[in-house]
Amino acid sequence: MIQAHQLSKSFKAVRAVKDVSFSAPNGEITGLLGPNGAGKSTTLRMLYALLKPDSGSATVDGFDVRENPLEAQKRLGVLADARGLYPRLTSRENIRYYGRLHGMEGEALEKKMDELFALLEMREIADRKTEGFSTGEKSKVALARALVHDPQNILLDEPTNGLDVMSARAMRQFVSRLRDEGKCVVFTSHIMQEVAALCNRIVIISRGEVVANGNADELKRQTGKETLEDAFVAAIGSEEGLLR
Repeated sequence: MIQAHQLSKSFKAVRAVKDVSFSAPNGEITGLLGPNGAGKSTTLRMLYALLKPDSGSATVDGFDVRENPLEAQKRLGVLADARGLYPRLTSRENIRYYGRLHGMEGEALEKKMDELFALLEMREIADRKTEGFSTGEKSKVALARALVHDPQNILLDEPTNGLDVMSARAMRQFVSRLRDEGKCVVFTSHIMQEVAALCNRIVIISRGEVVANGNADELKRQTGKETLEDAFVAAIGSEEGLLR
């Protein structure tokens, strides 16, 4: 379970995130929905202790990300917006390296990698250097790397960004599988249909602030709208936000 309480972060004069609070329970997908630049990625970076919040707090399975960042990170798998693969290493070598950073080794590590290669249908690229990979291939390697240590909590920053239709569909199916396994999944996107199809609860962020929070039906009731898209537009306060 992941909990955020009044997280705030500024970059000089720019207030990127302001008092963001939400809870993401196990066995559910919690979607962070908002236009580009709304503060979704900055919020995730604070959750996995890449950025220190100026104020507020966050916990991962009860471990405070500021006071116990390593314990929190052990329980997290992160697919960041920048995939960050080592291009001269093969898929297997990229994933193995990350597994070893988490204390895995030997047969247990190799078995887990083979399981992920099968689940993500990436056996054909397992022993190829990642340099020159397509966007979809890079995303698969980065996702396998994030999951190799079998974390309970998964942070996915726009996992379908840049993917073709079939790759995006496969990614959504895999994310649903993680939820069905009882994982806590936090999923950021600015694609309305994707959030509506996947997420059990939705946190709408605009200009760094939470402007609405609930499941799809609750958001429609809160805004008095009949569709989730109209509820989103009403919550952020301007249709211009969709185009930023």
